[in-house]
Amino acid sequence: MKTINYIRIMIVLVSITIAFHLGLIVKLIPYSLAWGGRLKTDNEMYVFELISIVINLFLILVLLVKGNYLRFRLKEKFINSVLWIFFFIFLLNTIGNIIAKTKFEKAFSVLTLILAILIRNILKKNEKTTSNS
Repeated sequence: MKTINYIRIMIVLVSITIAFHLGLIVKLIPYSLAWGGRLKTDNEMYVFELISIVINLFLILVLLVKGNYLRFRLKEKFINSVLWIFFFIFLLNTIGNIIAKTKFEKAFSVLTLILAILIRNILKKNEKTTSNS
């Protein structure tokens, strides 16, 4: 599969994740199901959710740059470094979701593992392209 397809899939999945976080903020989804059930107040939830949304929007921005969807450019090394950081975050998040208290949150381990694999594929394709140049 081409790198651009991995990027497109990532953008869709991260957008769905943002929609989930918005669902928590507007209370369509009870926040007791997220964050390991550790959130106790609405204020805590708003802070955690807004931070999560900003981080996910940043990931989409990085993916848009990587996929050449945006006119401005950032150094390839910076973009790849950011993607490596997200790769490790998703791996750790997968472990955290596996050991979560609720089945709902455990199910998200599949999503975070898929996101980690997609990022790894994006970076692996980049290594092949770079080494063939």
